[in-house]
Amino acid sequence: MKRLLPNSLNLPSKWQDVRTRALVPAGIRVREWRDWVVDNDPVYGSFRRPGRTEKIAASVTMLLILAVATFLLLFDWNWVRGPIGRWASAKYDREIALQGDLDVNLFSGTPSVIVNDLKFGGPDWAREADTANVERIEARFRLRKLFAGQIEMPLLAITGPNVVLISTEDGRQSWELEPHKPDTGEGMKLPLINQLIIQDGRISLDARDRDITLEAAISAREAASAAEGDSGFTLTGEGSVNGAPLTLKIEGGAFVNIRRNRPYHFEATLAGARSRLVVDGAITRPFDLGQFTSTLSLQGQDLNDLYLLTGVTLPNTPPYRLSGALTRNDAVWTFNDFTGRVGASDLSGDMTVDAGERLRVEAVMSSRLLDIDDMMAILGADTRTNAAGTNTTVVASGAGPAMLLPDGTLQVDRLRTMDGTLTYRATSVKANDLDIRRVNLGAVLEGGILDLDPVSFDFNRGELNGTARINATRDTPYSAVDFRLAGYPLESIIPAKGGVAPVSGRALGRARLEGPGNSIHRFAAGSRGSLSLVVPQGEMRAAFAELLGVNASAGLLKLLSGDQSRSSIRCAVADFEVSNGVARAKTFVVDTDVVLAQGSGTINLGTETLDLKIDGESKKPRLLRLWTPIRVRGHLSAPSASADVGQLVAQAGLTGLLAAVVAPVAALFAFVDPGLAKDANCGSLIANAR
Repeated sequence: MKRLLPNSLNLPSKWQDVRTRALVPAGIRVREWRDWVVDNDPVYGSFRRPGRTEKIAASVTMLLILAVATFLLLFDWNWVRGPIGRWASAKYDREIALQGDLDVNLFSGTPSVIVNDLKFGGPDWAREADTANVERIEARFRLRKLFAGQIEMPLLAITGPNVVLISTEDGRQSWELEPHKPDTGEGMKLPLINQLIIQDGRISLDARDRDITLEAAISAREAASAAEGDSGFTLTGEGSVNGAPLTLKIEGGAFVNIRRNRPYHFEATLAGARSRLVVDGAITRPFDLGQFTSTLSLQGQDLNDLYLLTGVTLPNTPPYRLSGALTRNDAVWTFNDFTGRVGASDLSGDMTVDAGERLRVEAVMSSRLLDIDDMMAILGADTRTNAAGTNTTVVASGAGPAMLLPDGTLQVDRLRTMDGTLTYRATSVKANDLDIRRVNLGAVLEGGILDLDPVSFDFNRGELNGTARINATRDTPYSAVDFRLAGYPLESIIPAKGGVAPVSGRALGRARLEGPGNSIHRFAAGSRGSLSLVVPQGEMRAAFAELLGVNASAGLLKLLSGDQSRSSIRCAVADFEVSNGVARAKTFVVDTDVVLAQGSGTINLGTETLDLKIDGESKKPRLLRLWTPIRVRGHLSAPSASADVGQLVAQAGLTGLLAAVVAPVAALFAFVDPGLAKDANCGSLIANAR
């Protein structure tokens, strides 16, 4: 064996340095290898000097190749139409048939296939319409790319395609060939097509899950002259969405000399569902529909309407106008650096939509200046924004007092279709009755359960913080809220008159409620839990403090004389227990330095009415006091206060009896209050208020 190897490959002796082999030029080693192969390789020798056996084998091989080539040249490809159709029908569980001639040309640098009258039927549940019928398909392939394991098509010409697409409420899609495989949302990836021609194409869409129908014409052509019209790709269609008109138009350049590294420009306009979307962009890798960049401009009456067009659940809003950069990277869509207005508020931010096996939306948004009434629309209130987009107002529905709690229905079925997170911050708020200055919101939606945390409103003085959970996995959602109010000024609740606030101080409060309901109003109407409001200390006009105890002598004199003196509020505590939407007072105390008032009654959160009774006792002797409670009744937006007439009449009857039996002076005793009320235990009351 050693004798057969080239000299340069003999192993050196142990004492030789292996580095000496590296000094031999590479060309010399190659020549030595070649000489060795020529002298010793039997395969090479048989080709150089073929014998009888080698000649016979070569002849048989050439005859076989010639026979196969002749067979393919003379073969009628229509013979395989039936087997191909039966195989495809069995594989995709639908009727697939090549009903016209099949022509195949393999002997070319660009092999071609021509299929006439192709039928592609619908699945079992949509047999009434074929998914596709095509008059003629001509496809050419680049042979050298096929040898490299790639597909590149110099030409794809489609004549008379008629495509019918159907989707159902339960998520079935007629064009899905392998329904058992989850939809990754990555988009269609087609081989590179240098030239695409589509003639007389029609597409029908029946999306029953979103109540969308569309009839569209599609074409792709290269005009030979200006007289033949414009070159390029066009898809134009009309239909309906939720019963309202729908139009779609997509335009692009001619599919000629398309290259993977040359982005393909397109424009698209979609109008329907009170919305209009305009896209101007480019497919970064032509025919890879999962990759594109664009600018998106959208406007409409309510962002919630976009669900029908996009499948993304968005909140109810006033009219909007937004624009930003829309990109797609397979299943991930991003809408970045968008800016615009929603109602009378500015809005900007970034949004990411992952359309994988389960839709997921991540959004970070902010407003420099928020109109708080725009947020009321999100909560379900009916709002109106002026034409200039500078002011939004809440519109009262129906006759009578305006409802304070919005009654817009929460679309729980849409919340179940996706997951996601939201962060929103408003750095400033337009002037409003509640004196809100900043807003900070966070939301997490997972598996049909929406957690709102934080829910934070900063007032000019004070703040409201809390959390809320909406369980939308039920037909009627079940919600729980826990909000805390800290340091809110009483002056903002009871406005000043004549430049002087009748009451001052800071309020603390807490609302813990839970219950069913598919709107805020319906939730409150059936809720249970507790409501509490505490004023640790403050002041009120002395005249009003006296009138809490219906001290006519002191209160009326101070009121009529314009006395602006103040009385201290030692504490005020209102603690209600809520059951089935009705809050009943457990503790209701207002303790001032002159009167101790205690109350009872209810607040109905369903009808938004209250019925409270306040009994006041003087801490100091008063000559004239009406022994009657104050009744506070009516709608929460416009309550009224009055003395209890029944007890007032009883007190007047006692006065008449004393006047008749004793003496006129003694009749005044019925109105004299000895002032025996004591201070309330404010510390204990505040601690017990939940």
